[in-house]
Amino acid sequence: MPPQRGPDVPGATAIVLAGGRSSRFGRDKLAEPLDGRPLLDHAVDAVAIVAREVVVVGPPRTSGDPAASAPTAGRTPAVPVRTVGDPEPFGGPLVGLLAGLEAARQPLALLVGGDMPGLAPPVLAALLVDLDASPAADAAALEHGGAPQPLPLALRVDAVAPVVRQLLADGERSLRGLTERLDVRVLSADEWRPLDPPAATLRDVDEPGDLDPAGWH
Repeated sequence: MPPQRGPDVPGATAIVLAGGRSSRFGRDKLAEPLDGRPLLDHAVDAVAIVAREVVVVGPPRTSGDPAASAPTAGRTPAVPVRTVGDPEPFGGPLVGLLAGLEAARQPLALLVGGDMPGLAPPVLAALLVDLDASPAADAAALEHGGAPQPLPLALRVDAVAPVVRQLLADGERSLRGLTERLDVRVLSADEWRPLDPPAATLRDVDEPGDLDPAGWH
């Protein structure tokens, strides 16, 4: 797929959440192979097409773990890829998001899950372009089934970081709790589905059966 980054796509840091327990999967799902590569690679490769840097947030992995160097192993990333340790292991996505926002070097952030192998770069680019063109909005999300989806999200780093800090101080841990506190620009299905007709961008892997490659194309 040709790069989607260009003069019309604003500068963004992609934050890939990679800190879940994989409890429903039964083992580290991000190390599982899909089309011959670790699951985590697919999300990193997709966001690297539209972002200017990638920050992977998660627990340290051992050198024997297949996903330990997944973002860079055996290939040259399109953009710099950094790994940031999750300050509270298994503390939830907001903890990982804050770590990613604090590490971000771009004004916008693109938040995705490391278990989302069907991310469509044109859709991700559309989120960033739409947020950049909506100065009153703090975030941009995709509509599906009549409701905005928690991932992927485009975020304004300076506006969102203090909100996340306050939510964590209040005991909130969910992404939906965050979006309820933000001014979110929602891209309707009519706007983004032509870029991704099967809506693969929204799919994630929870159980081994979700790795069927037929579902990602």
